[in-house]
Amino acid sequence: MAELRIFYDREGNTLTVWFGEPSEEAICEETRDEIILMKNKAGEIIGFEKLNFLRQGEDTVRITLDSPIAEKPTSKVAASEETV
Repeated sequence: MAELRIFYDREGNTLTVWFGEPSEEAICEETRDEIILMKNKAGEIIGFEKLNFLRQGEDTVRITLDSPIAEKPTSKVAASEETV
């Protein structure tokens, strides 16, 4: 996943998350949990929208993302070179 796009619509009270290209959206499917899945032509999920995101009386949107840290590729360094 190269990019994650997150949009909060205060007026519509929706949270939309894209992990694919939004322009590739071809199909939308609503689940029982007030979540709309956005899919491409191949049927792969490329995003979702959560309806009624904030409960009545809440006014703060807090989003925490946990992501694995990619390891840097290792390379051999000659003894006379410094590594940073």
